[in-house]
Amino acid sequence: MFDTNLTTDRPSYVTHLQCSATGERLPADTLQSLSPAGKPLLVRYDLERMAREWARADAEGRPADLWRWRELLPVRRVKDIVSLGESETPLIPLPSAGGPGVLVKDEGRLPTGSFKARGLVMAVSMAKALGVKQIAMPTNGNAGAALAAYASRCGIETVILCPEDTPDVNVREIALQGGRVWRVNGLIDECGAIVAEGARQGRWFDFSTLKEPYRIEGKKTMGLELALQLGWRLPDAIFYPTGGGTGLIGMWKAFDELEALGWIGSERPRMYAVQAAGCAPIVKAFDEGADHAERWPDAHTVASGIRVPKALGDFLILKAVRESGGRAIAVEDDATLAAVAEAARQDGLLLCPEGGATLAAYRKALAEGWLGSDEQVVLFNCATGLKYPMPAVERTLDRHAAIDFDAL
Repeated sequence: MFDTNLTTDRPSYVTHLQCSATGERLPADTLQSLSPAGKPLLVRYDLERMAREWARADAEGRPADLWRWRELLPVRRVKDIVSLGESETPLIPLPSAGGPGVLVKDEGRLPTGSFKARGLVMAVSMAKALGVKQIAMPTNGNAGAALAAYASRCGIETVILCPEDTPDVNVREIALQGGRVWRVNGLIDECGAIVAEGARQGRWFDFSTLKEPYRIEGKKTMGLELALQLGWRLPDAIFYPTGGGTGLIGMWKAFDELEALGWIGSERPRMYAVQAAGCAPIVKAFDEGADHAERWPDAHTVASGIRVPKALGDFLILKAVRESGGRAIAVEDDATLAAVAEAARQDGLLLCPEGGATLAAYRKALAEGWLGSDEQVVLFNCATGLKYPMPAVERTLDRHAAIDFDAL
């Protein structure tokens, strides 16, 4: 629940924006897209001052929502916050996963039913603060729904382009929440090319993944929450469904910021970037020792949220994975769907396909000996499974006929 006690502005510790590749500094509080080098920008804070003025107990004593981390977020004024109630998401044990310490961070509890709400609430709030009136974005579904909801709430117009095979529930959700949504005969990066051209023509601001600096700041709250929920220690490993990779990049940033504050030590979880075998550019680059990933041809998977043929932040994803001692793992669609079914039947937890991919990847990692069954692991379920197709059920019962109770 949104902290209704946030009625007054609190100190902002934002100092500047920084190019993720060259380190070049740009001013905060001005509308920015990519750096002059064409790379994502990162928000930087005065962490030394923050460490003197803000303590762990301050965060612990606030309502359990995204805004408990206000000092580590870029929105300076309360009036610019555009909230739909971004609550902390639970860590749910998954006993059937194959190890006793497997937890699922269930992001489907957030507004619009996915973790895209974290990034888009921050990006839209900053767009409002900076006077943006029109936004466009490509989406595989859930990000578009989150953008439409938050932008409509504060009067920003949106144009949202999605691949033609985007699930109908996502397209209808976007439209009902005020987005002008169009299906495109192409993949998400091809939708993004149209958005970029419109931005060059001055028609809108381009909200594509990592083309503005604030979605990372919303997504990093996953890492902040995780540290608090686990008593200010981090798990041994994190399995994260990776398309554009904003959340993985954001969590890695969050851990560095928490260490600079003195709230955690230098230990880090091994980061496992999970992709589908039918769209695995990060896995290919990891295996080849490359710093950048080539565009994946003929991308296809049932987990549409990670069907991203080319990620702008590929070098940041690969850097975090390698520095952590983790891996990039590709899983087949059959394994993903089997994991979704098993988690639902055995543990009562309905994962989205992308969440199912993390469970399948964890089992693959166990089988390959990449981690031990006694290690504490967090799998990210990035959206509610209720948004995705489920197997048909054909059984019927005629109440007028004799009931075969043994068959029931």
